[in-house]
Amino acid sequence: MTAPVPPRMRSWLFAPGDSERKMAKAAASDADLVLFDLEDAVATESKPQARRLVHDFLAANEAGRERLWVRINPLDGPHTLDDLVAIMPARPGGIMLPKVYGCQDVDVLDHYLTAFEAAQGIERGSTPVIVLITETAEAMFHTGSYKGAPRVIALTWGAEDLADSIGAASNRNPDGAYSFTYELARSMTLLGAATAGVPAIETIHADFRDSEGLRRRADQVRRDGYAGMLAIHPDQVAVINAAFTPGDEEIARAQAIVDVFAANPGVGTIGFEGAMLDRPYLARAQRLLAQAGR
Repeated sequence: MTAPVPPRMRSWLFAPGDSERKMAKAAASDADLVLFDLEDAVATESKPQARRLVHDFLAANEAGRERLWVRINPLDGPHTLDDLVAIMPARPGGIMLPKVYGCQDVDVLDHYLTAFEAAQGIERGSTPVIVLITETAEAMFHTGSYKGAPRVIALTWGAEDLADSIGAASNRNPDGAYSFTYELARSMTLLGAATAGVPAIETIHADFRDSEGLRRRADQVRRDGYAGMLAIHPDQVAVINAAFTPGDEEIARAQAIVDVFAANPGVGTIGFEGAMLDRPYLARAQRLLAQAGR
């Protein structure tokens, strides 16, 4: 089967898998999706305990479990299969795959998940995946390779691990903005997601106290074409949800564009509010209405 797509993917909130309190707080938030982290947020010696905690939390929260996802450890390390052995019996809503080198890693994960689904009586192919596609230098050359990748329902990116991968001292300019390589990663993720026909999800805003900076950035990337954003603190969720929810004026204008094209079937361009609109304007209006659930 095709992996199910969550109805909303505006906010993806991380919570460390070794903290029951933080997992509970994240699950109780208004985040569209929650990511229990077994990777970077958990020290190596704590990973066995974190796996047990994540399994138990998933098992105890069957209602709404489709929004409770897990970030596993990367395939090129020793922890991936141990992660899946622990969590798949509890049927996570989905999996985040980090530090890939290209689409071939998604194929490997698909084989693993298919085997675990079969063993646990889970419908095969039903566990969706989001992929972090820019965390290694090699992966940057394959951001457009995910078209048709099994289970993949969204793509996202990361700047910190990419900096480590290429040996950079920093990923920021003196003014605090991302430097060129990382803005390139953001753009390539957007283009890769469009090629694959799935949403692009913006990376984290590390300063969780900077609500105004978060709002500006979320507004910017939404205009660029991003559909949602990763979060590291529950306080970020409301800002992200608001930024990626179309406003009443946007919805009204989009509906008016759809209506004017519907009233003039077969036209390629049409006058609207003093401007000439062509079919791409219609496609954007339709997409916005779909995001708004209209």
